[in-house]
Amino acid sequence: MSRIGRLPVVVPKGVDVDITGSSVRVKGPKGELRRTFPADIQIYLEAGKIRVQRPSDLPTHRALHGMARAMLNNMVVGVSAGFEKILEINGIGYRAEMQGEKLVLFVGYSHPVVVEPPQGIAFEVDARTRQVKILGRDKELVGQVAANIRMVRPPEPYKGKGIKYLDEKIRRKAGKSGRV
Repeated sequence: MSRIGRLPVVVPKGVDVDITGSSVRVKGPKGELRRTFPADIQIYLEAGKIRVQRPSDLPTHRALHGMARAMLNNMVVGVSAGFEKILEINGIGYRAEMQGEKLVLFVGYSHPVVVEPPQGIAFEVDARTRQVKILGRDKELVGQVAANIRMVRPPEPYKGKGIKYLDEKIRRKAGKSGRV
């Protein structure tokens, strides 16, 4: 049995879970998330815990078992605490600003890059440390928006200029060596 799949998902106070067949709705202080899971996987709520079971030991059922439990856990954590990704901007003259809800990046192009947040996503900019926080309740969407922003100007290996995750390590290359 899957080590992840057999763990129950504890539902904290203030979070409401509604399971209808293979569809799950989770509502909490940060908002509401809905997701439809494969029909083979059984999801049920008992004593404040969500449990996930699989019908057999087929490889597809085994893969779906752990995945469904992890996604349910992400939904519960998202509506109760939320998720965040932090990006760091490195480079002379590189910076980020907020224009209302939009994120405006000045990262060495001849024009500023404007990033419109999708529904359920918010940005925070700390100009002093050059960090951009992406906040939201859907872990998948937060990660995708962070990846899209990083792709505007990925970090380069020579000077380290660009947009990177806060905990990301950039492998630096040595530049040209002088004449011998």
